[in-house]
Amino acid sequence: MQALFIGQAYIDVTFLTDQLPVGDEKAIAEDYAISFGGNAVTAAFACAKLGIHPDLMCSQADDWLSRMFLDMAAKYGISIHGRKVHESSLSFIMPKEGKRAIVRCRDNNFLHPFQELNLTGCRALHLDGHMPDAALHYAKKCRNAGILTSLDGGTIRDNTMEILEFIDIAVVSELFCEKLGETPTHTLEFLRSKGCKVGGVTLGERGIHWFEGSGAIQFLPSLFVPADQIVDTNGAGDIFHGAYVYSYLAAPDRSWAEHFRFARAASTHSIRYLGNEASLPTLADVEAAAKSWREAD
Repeated sequence: MQALFIGQAYIDVTFLTDQLPVGDEKAIAEDYAISFGGNAVTAAFACAKLGIHPDLMCSQADDWLSRMFLDMAAKYGISIHGRKVHESSLSFIMPKEGKRAIVRCRDNNFLHPFQELNLTGCRALHLDGHMPDAALHYAKKCRNAGILTSLDGGTIRDNTMEILEFIDIAVVSELFCEKLGETPTHTLEFLRSKGCKVGGVTLGERGIHWFEGSGAIQFLPSLFVPADQIVDTNGAGDIFHGAYVYSYLAAPDRSWAEHFRFARAASTHSIRYLGNEASLPTLADVEAAAKSWREAD
């Protein structure tokens, strides 16, 4: 095991349409994609696509959607440690004009305790805050073992504050800042006060503010992609996380500025494709995106 990702697994149904029907109306979508979904799950698939195949602890039901998910994971060489639930979770996603509307059907009523895994050889842990008991357990265990711990702070969950005590790199969203009641700058200082060695606040098309150690807060602008080439922004943030974990594993001596630039190019590539699987970049795609798109003004 080189890396462990922990989170909620979904099957994503992504479709393009101008409007949703109501009442007895019907509509035909322009296009659709079926794929794996979930924050840490998509990050794990991104890491695998780039060349390092992680282990993934996630929800798992005994139904045909779960079997489809396991087929996807096998294709990417991802080892699944499933935690039993009654039914698979689904996301219905409608991208439009750089935004995305989402309806989720989620079963996170876990029927059994999480598994105790052998972490021999593991060099990174990435969490999205779902499965909070397992997230806290492995954050503590990995921190004590000197394994890099990473958190995707999409929002503040039940035990986020406790988990942060054991996180090396926390990259959070604007929603996290809103829930905290702080500006991005104050949120970064909060992360620093919790002991995070690297912290970031992602602002979508407006880039990322971040710090490393006791250094000053820095800003990395996004790469500019014309609006007519943006297809689906869903999953771009998850791919950003998976890409910086990959970059750290592949080249741990590189600076976090380099890891974040790599992740920026990976997520920029992703928004030009429909659905999470089609959005995953190869190393060649990351290099091409970094060369093709200028930094946004």
